[in-house]
Amino acid sequence: MENFIVTGQTPLKGTTIVSGSKNVALKALVAACLTDEEVIIRNIPLIADFLVMVEIMKKLGAHISIHDHTVTIQVKKFAHTEVSLEDAAKTRVSAMLLAPLLVRKKEAIIPNPGGCRLGARPIDRIIGGINTMSVEVTYHSEDGYFHAKTNGLKGTEYTFGKNTHTGTETLMLAAVLAEGITILHNAAEEPEIDELIDLLNKMGASVKRSGKREITISGVAKLHGAIFTVLPDRNEIITFAIAALVTNGDITVKDAKKAQIDEFLEKVKEIGGGIEVKGDDIRFYKQQELKACNITTSIYPGFMTDWQAPWAVLMTQANGVSIIHETVFENKMGYVHELNKMGAKAELFNPKVENPQEVYNFNLADDNPEYFHAVKITGPVQLHNAILKMIDIRAGAAVVLAALAAKGTSTIFGIDKLERGYENFDKRLSHLGAHIKREKEK
Repeated sequence: MENFIVTGQTPLKGTTIVSGSKNVALKALVAACLTDEEVIIRNIPLIADFLVMVEIMKKLGAHISIHDHTVTIQVKKFAHTEVSLEDAAKTRVSAMLLAPLLVRKKEAIIPNPGGCRLGARPIDRIIGGINTMSVEVTYHSEDGYFHAKTNGLKGTEYTFGKNTHTGTETLMLAAVLAEGITILHNAAEEPEIDELIDLLNKMGASVKRSGKREITISGVAKLHGAIFTVLPDRNEIITFAIAALVTNGDITVKDAKKAQIDEFLEKVKEIGGGIEVKGDDIRFYKQQELKACNITTSIYPGFMTDWQAPWAVLMTQANGVSIIHETVFENKMGYVHELNKMGAKAELFNPKVENPQEVYNFNLADDNPEYFHAVKITGPVQLHNAILKMIDIRAGAAVVLAALAAKGTSTIFGIDKLERGYENFDKRLSHLGAHIKREKEK
């Protein structure tokens, strides 16, 4: 195991290129399982989660090769239909293999998914939809697996009770080769889903957005191979943007795709941050003292839940009191303790909400009195060095950002969490002037 040693208060300056989207690359791997032909995916991020999915798919019979940032996948046939508990615990995307296994083998044995423990991430939103496609799914408590069987997938019309990114994608994957037409209502709108739609259509599927939060899939008899390029990861874009702002730096992010982060850009303008859009490139810089502002995370096109931990670091450097209200996951404020260790003035609380069923995207039954859904941050403060730990991918990025802004040298443990979602993060920060190095944990 390794940790980061970070010495802060150096302005980060220069140009950087972000990796391909994690949330697209992983789902593209699953989509490639729908055909026995070769699928080539370019601009993949070489991160831990991607490599875990590669190993899971190899165990299922996939032939996979990786050259630089291009992966070639071919699944001529599945070797078996079960994803192990151990493998599923490593990444929640493994649950999406339910779709290609049902399509091609007519059965699947899938455990509850793993990944970051950001909340329940209930698989019931997937199971509820799959059940309407002529699939019988039972949960066996004695082995912890969902057992699914079908005599052939049938098209369906299904409405998601709450927004679900993974649920929308899984039902799309199942529907492209199902008999008949599938219409998904209250379907997620994230740009990553549109990228998956693009890949599926390149493979011969018939998928389109047919209305506000509605997707129509006309089943086809067979899919074929394709070549697909993953777009830049918008979570990385905002990470480097905040790195510029909290260090009084000046960073240009290449190929930033402005349309995918409009809500973030509006908030940066609101607090007085500097933005210069040059084609697909965006420059972020400190142009004046920052002002506090409130945000509420929400489903697309709102302020993304993955942005709130890095944003909290930024608010420690802004003048005034800001409130961040998390409505997507029930337990995603664990990083606040780490910021307070560094001198932040951040107070966790639960706001009064008159209509929680409508406001919160998580299942209220999974909530816990010990969970906090909001934080009040008073700034600006001079953060100082500390011994820190990462609890998940975005919270991991947040503590690195805090250490870059802080006075002194911090030690950060748990960088394996960060590396599930960021490739060579320390090296790219060093290229921008950061004083960050790795050392073996003692």
